[in-house]
Amino acid sequence: MPLSQNIKHLRKRAGLTQSGLAEKLGLKRPVIGAYEEGRAEPRLATLRHMATFFQVNLDEFLTKDLSTGERQVDVKGESLRVLPVTIDASNDRERAVIVPEKAAAGYLAGYGDMDYIGALPNFPLPFPELSSDRTYRVFQIEGESMLPIPHGAYVICAYVQDWNQIKSDERYILLTKDEGIVFKKLRVHSQSKTYELISDNPEYKPYTIKQSQVVEVWKALGMTCFDLDAFEMKDKGMHEVLEAINRIEKRIK
Repeated sequence: MPLSQNIKHLRKRAGLTQSGLAEKLGLKRPVIGAYEEGRAEPRLATLRHMATFFQVNLDEFLTKDLSTGERQVDVKGESLRVLPVTIDASNDRERAVIVPEKAAAGYLAGYGDMDYIGALPNFPLPFPELSSDRTYRVFQIEGESMLPIPHGAYVICAYVQDWNQIKSDERYILLTKDEGIVFKKLRVHSQSKTYELISDNPEYKPYTIKQSQVVEVWKALGMTCFDLDAFEMKDKGMHEVLEAINRIEKRIK
């Protein structure tokens, strides 16, 4: 985890001694030394304070070697990942956050910001099929690459901390550095450390991205949609195909 190196790198870049940084942050000098040597890890509030002071993105502060610009991928999820959640004050249970289509672009910049996540719509999921010990998020998808799941549908997902649990040919939502939110069927290529992204709609060709491009992984569990006509058109098309097959069979007989 590059956090200790990043603290030391940013401190030196700012021209500060350990004592000077400690004074700026309201900490004691030995604490800064422990952080830089990896003997201790700052609490989340301290991390946010440090990221604000150094004017760096909190997630990059934790996962990217800021001296080289290279991102280190923690596939197992053993290192700290920033995942802000909303809590129901009446029962201390997590509430599912909704990321609507119009908020998709901002999510890439704000996914690690508690204020941003807290401002998104959220609610307790009422489905008995979902256990209460997982973190859920609901993403509204756009486009037609995953038909028959239509544009505008809401996909209910569970957070994946350990990316080794990703199973090939199952559907996931990825938050990627270059493309933002992507909803695809995944195929894992462990040796090359890449994911092949496959659309359910055969008109869209598969493509591959590196693990280092991925920021968050969410397992798709279900969906809800308010465009009933989208499924009606699909059923109508299938009905026409079946009628055509019946006509061909009759001609053959």
